[in-house]
Amino acid sequence: MMTLKPSLRFLTATAGASLLLASCAVGPKAPDATLPPSASGAFIGAASPAVSANTTARDDWWRLYNDPVLDGLVGEALANNNELEAAAANLRRVRAALGEARVGRFPSTTTSAGVTTGRPSAATVPGLPAGTEAPESDTYSAGLDVSYEVDLFGRVESTIRAARADASAAEAALNVVRVTVAAETARAYADACSGNAQIAVAERTITLQTDTVGLTQRLLDAGSGNGLDVARARSALESTRSTLPPLRAQRDGALFRLATLTGRTPAETSEAARACAAPPQLTQPIPVGDGAAMLARRPDVRQAERNLAAAAARVNVATADLYPRITLGGSAGATALDASGLGDNENFRFSVGPLISWSFPNVFAARARIEQAGASSDAALATFDQTVLVALQETETALANYANELDRRSALQSARDQAANAARLSRLRFDAGADSFLTVLDSERTLAAADAQLASSSALVTTYQIALFKALAGGWTNEG
Repeated sequence: MMTLKPSLRFLTATAGASLLLASCAVGPKAPDATLPPSASGAFIGAASPAVSANTTARDDWWRLYNDPVLDGLVGEALANNNELEAAAANLRRVRAALGEARVGRFPSTTTSAGVTTGRPSAATVPGLPAGTEAPESDTYSAGLDVSYEVDLFGRVESTIRAARADASAAEAALNVVRVTVAAETARAYADACSGNAQIAVAERTITLQTDTVGLTQRLLDAGSGNGLDVARARSALESTRSTLPPLRAQRDGALFRLATLTGRTPAETSEAARACAAPPQLTQPIPVGDGAAMLARRPDVRQAERNLAAAAARVNVATADLYPRITLGGSAGATALDASGLGDNENFRFSVGPLISWSFPNVFAARARIEQAGASSDAALATFDQTVLVALQETETALANYANELDRRSALQSARDQAANAARLSRLRFDAGADSFLTVLDSERTLAAADAQLASSSALVTTYQIALFKALAGGWTNEG
């Protein structure tokens, strides 16, 4: 039966004790990332018939528009967007750091091999005649060193927990970018379509007002009109024409944003988006679910929670520095005066034993690091609480904006219909000689304003829809 040497027995006993104590991490527990009680209930704005609180929100929400062009653009953006690529690269970096932290659980090894040529001092060589140089000699060595930190106070495990939380936070940050890219792509496409729709309204109004100018000019030429009516008609026409350049600039700006989001240059704008005649519209209520489901979906909430976990773990890492750090080490190898002698038993060497290090005299620095880590944990907790509140606020605001803009658009549609009827009647009365031309001009101006307001409201409806989808955190999973 083999008998362990004293040094090996001590090493075995220390290792066994370390296995029992390795889970005894020091430091405070992670603070609770609790949600406000109201977060688990229905949204305040979910009573609108335009939304459905009984249906879970979709990740691929843009498909609810049944617009193949929009589907293709969002897919292209999720595949080619440069901000997404940067976030994905950052996630790979953090995951690599996690892999490095996990290595702390295992022994570290170092191999070495070398040959040295040297000559000792003659004074150190016994029996060497005076005035004679010591002979030169070659020394060959090869060895393996192994060291393992005994994680008595949880420093290594806390480091791994912090790195794992960092990786989860980086993944959530990537998903935050996905949500933003999907929403901003849909918004840019909708803005381009809305710009075309508003341009079309302005052009229809210009056509109508051009006819009016022609009518007043013919009446003047025939001697039955007056120059004031012509001037008024031309003023209204030019005023409407002045609205076209800013509308075209806004439309082109949306197209350029869309190109950037999809990883293209402004010169490569989507022709399908440029030809879009009206903003996409939903034909069904928006599925919103409840507050708890929304918070579970939002990656920024997940990111804040993981940052909090990482900060709490780093408090434990800093606290562990108050205690001794024990490393078990050993080395084995051979040293010989000839390379062929490295395999001889008499040239074999080994050493084994524990190493205890403790920065006891410098405990104030360790306590300062604990103070820093604790403050970071408090800040992370406050950030988490604020992230939850902002998420709820954004969703409720988006719901309120959407519901109220739907009501406004309905009223504007009625106003536009009445304005169109008034313009038709005023023209008939003018032709019959019952009204002055000023009444016709005023009714046409009212109709033009109603058309423009209705087109602007339709654009806002789509904008608020997309803002609501973004608040609900759709578009961050790999599906869709």
